[in-house]
Amino acid sequence: MWDIFATAFLCPQSKFAKSNLMVERLALAAKFIDRSTTPEGNIYLPVTNFNSPPDSAFAVRTAAQTALNARRGGAKEISTIVEPRLKRMVEAITTGGIHTPNHRWVVGAGLAQANELWPDSRYVRRIDQWLAEGLDIDADGQWSERSTVTYNPICDACFVVMADKLKRPALLEPARRNLESMLYLLHAGGEVDTSFSRRQDLHTRGTMAGYWFPLHYLAVKDRDGRFGTLSRQLWPVAAPLSTLMAYPELNRQAPVASALPSDYVREMPHNQVLRIRRGLASATVHTGGRDQIVSLRYGDAIVNAVRFASAFFGKGQFVPSEMEKVPGGVKLTQRLDGPYFQPFDPPRVVDADEWDRTQPTRPRTQVCRMTHSATVTEIAKGLRVEIAAEGTDDVPVAVEISVRDGAKIEGVDGHLFRGEEARVSSGPHSMRITGGGCEHRYTDVRGALPRFPGQSIYATGLTPFRRTFDFLWG
Repeated sequence: MWDIFATAFLCPQSKFAKSNLMVERLALAAKFIDRSTTPEGNIYLPVTNFNSPPDSAFAVRTAAQTALNARRGGAKEISTIVEPRLKRMVEAITTGGIHTPNHRWVVGAGLAQANELWPDSRYVRRIDQWLAEGLDIDADGQWSERSTVTYNPICDACFVVMADKLKRPALLEPARRNLESMLYLLHAGGEVDTSFSRRQDLHTRGTMAGYWFPLHYLAVKDRDGRFGTLSRQLWPVAAPLSTLMAYPELNRQAPVASALPSDYVREMPHNQVLRIRRGLASATVHTGGRDQIVSLRYGDAIVNAVRFASAFFGKGQFVPSEMEKVPGGVKLTQRLDGPYFQPFDPPRVVDADEWDRTQPTRPRTQVCRMTHSATVTEIAKGLRVEIAAEGTDDVPVAVEISVRDGAKIEGVDGHLFRGEEARVSSGPHSMRITGGGCEHRYTDVRGALPRFPGQSIYATGLTPFRRTFDFLWG
């Protein structure tokens, strides 16, 4: 909060410029900081983290920018409140530990800002300790947490700050790489794909707003029209006044591109993702390691996920372990077996807590087998998903199609996709889905994951099971 009050005090155009009320509010916010920090100088975050250097680092990032703006504006009444508390937290993060990969870069950026205010070789040495571990950005240009709404933009901003404050332009490169990658994870309308995040933003809705600072910084510095187009779109809702004051060069106009990428097939093999974009239509195919085969949308008509499971020994949720390219798409495969176990020969005593550990070494008989596959291919004005399950006969199969909440679904019987065609509509857009049919009502088969967030409809059958679903735009 002190950033808000200080900015209102410092900005000449503010109706609170030079207002004592803002100083009073800032002092109250500072007292809250006092109550929320430990003697060591770390934030006490009662919802999850205690005596937390990483949370102190996030606070340092904001407080240091506030202190810089106050110093430049000659506002000693602001500096007197902010700087003593900032110095205390800076000392804490100079030696404190972290939890997650992005925390290293938040600490680094905070110390780089502190070093600008009070040059200290200890701060730079600590930054270099974290940087010496190497950067956790992968071959697809994604940070290791793959957090496309929350932690990607934090990492990008931190590297821009370190590059700027330490005068190390090479540190801009990972931010460039991530922003380049993000150009191919946008849906029509600007929503960001979050379907492969490893953090709390998984399957949430968000935009590129959190990326505004690194986007605009690099748009101005590199004269990159693509980044400039995005930053201009986001400016009214995402450009912090305090940041514009701290980085006056950001007030320069950035170039804009005629269009952002909107017609492509983009592989991200490290993250096992295939992205398809055709104007209003887009799809994310998960080529391994995830239960979600594909998510797709046409404008506002959105299918969150297509998944399936068989009731095969309670372990039949489809999570592919093999991927091969086929004309126009990919084929994903999972192979399972379901054995029965024989007694040990010669006999041996099995303790009460030992049963599971003995299974790999027991003789196996009556072995049942199952092969699941999903083939995803692009077709004219749509996407085709062919699902198969075969090996052991008469095993129930349920295909789940999750639709975003609020959409209108026609052609279904409650949650059962009995007919040949269904339609998903939202706003001005609609998507037709063909390939329905229900041979049974057992939708939450044993071993299947809980229903996907949203409205789920199901097509069902028995093995050998083969069903083709076409998702058609408009």
